[in-house]
Formats: sequence, structure tokens, C-alpha cells
Amino acid sequence: MPELPEVEVVRRGLEDHVVGYTFTSVEVLHPRAGRGNDADLAEVLPGLTVTGTGRRGKFMWLELSDGNALLVHLRMSGQMIVGEPGTADSPHLRIRSVLERDGKEIELAFIDQRTFGSWQWVPMTFDHGALVPAGISHIASDPFEDAFDVAEVARAMRRKNVAVKTILLDQSVVSGIGSIYADEAMWAVGVKPTRKGKALRQRDAVALLEESRAVMARALEAGGTSFDSLYVNVNGASGYFSRSLNAYGRKGEPCLRCGTPILRTTVNQRSSYYCPECQTL
Repeated sequence: MPELPEVEVVRRGLEDHVVGYTFTSVEVLHPRAGRGNDADLAEVLPGLTVTGTGRRGKFMWLELSDGNALLVHLRMSGQMIVGEPGTADSPHLRIRSVLERDGKEIELAFIDQRTFGSWQWVPMTFDHGALVPAGISHIASDPFEDAFDVAEVARAMRRKNVAVKTILLDQSVVSGIGSIYADEAMWAVGVKPTRKGKALRQRDAVALLEESRAVMARALEAGGTSFDSLYVNVNGASGYFSRSLNAYGRKGEPCLRCGTPILRTTVNQRSSYYCPECQTL
């Protein structure tokens, strides 16, 4: 599933390619892609101009000229592809839209192999000092938001009597950190994934959050992490941060810090990769 860096790469691509363009037609080709809407996307989107883009955690949206937002759920396999009209060619094409600006037309296609993703036309609301789609106002701020208070979030982590890995994936505590970047941050700081939140020192919780942001920033520079063709940017290109992973997916391989084989364990039904020698906090 795309995590914060992968979603941010797509958001930046949409910022560059679709802001200022107006929807002229929308065709929903699979009912699941338009679920959760009170209105037909093919009726409400044409005539609306994309005025900006936004993201919180793993959710992103297009800001629209009517004051609402087009909330995009990529889920497991969603892709937003920009190209010339009529060029999207995939058996998994779920939504095809055409936008226009100053006589130039582009196509914005939503491709989703597993059909878990969707587009939703939703109102905006203020939350944590930011204007966000109403559907995600319950999601905590992510480490890249101005409103993110690392010390307060660290204290919230330390009130939890569950594994640190579980806390880092809890979107009500901090949003956007998925399994890949949680494992990488824990490896960097030396915290084992099964450590209980309440057993963390404040400085270690702060370090985990700061390293989570740092590793996601590095992934963002690399275009995200792609293990297969399901994650691509708006031009259809894959990210290459998978070449820089220190823990995630490296079961049995030597730790790049001490040489001890990386182990895999399960924490709350999620795989976690860690070094038993280095990660002792």
C-alpha cells in the first residue's frame, strides 16, 4: 500500500500537471471507484476547476473551485496517471476524466487493479489548523504538517500499552507512517518493534518520530518505494528507495550496521523486520 512518500510524489505530480485545469468530462467505469458519493461524479465534476492539491498522511485531494475537494483513496493499488486524452490503456482503468485549460486538454485516469480505491467529492473543514476534506478530519496530523507537535505526539505514544510498531501505524496518533518506514525508523533509532510504548523514554519516542520524518523525506527524494508495478507516479514511473532499505524486507540478510542477520516477526498481524543485536531499546 502506498505510504506517505508515495502519495506525496503523486500529489506533487498532480500539482504540476492539473492545477488550473477544468474538468470537462468524467466517466466512472467501475462502481466501486465512485462509492461513498452522494452525487454522480460524472455530473458534479464537469465545470469545476482544480485550484490546488493537498495531503494528510496517506490521503490526498484536489481542491475544487466550488469549495469542495476530490478526495482520492489510492488504497492498495490505485494510480493517478496524467496523459493525452484517450491514451490510458489498462484493463484496470476505473475512472477516465478529461480536463482543459486555454484550449489544451489532458486526461486524468484512475487505474486500480484491486478496486479498493475511490474518488469522493466531499466538503472541506478545518482541523488541526488546516483545511482538509471532511472525510479525513479524524486522521491525526502527519510529521510533515506545520501543526505536528513532535513532543506531544511522543507523549501520546508513551501512554500506549501496546507495541511501538502498532503505535507508529495508528493513524489516530500519527498519520502517514506505514510498515516500511516504521521498520526503517526503528532500525535507525535502535528500538525493537515489540517494545511497549509506555516503556519508551521521551527522548527515544521523539527520536523515532524525527527519524520517521527523515526516512520518509529521503524516500520522497527517491520517488518513493516500489516493489512492483502497482505504485507509480503520475507519469507511470516507479520509485527507487527500495534500494536504500536497511531493515524492511531483508529477512536473513546481514544488518548493515553490525552484520547480524535481520529477523522477521509479526506484531499485531503485521510483519516487522529488525536487528536483534542493534535494536535493544
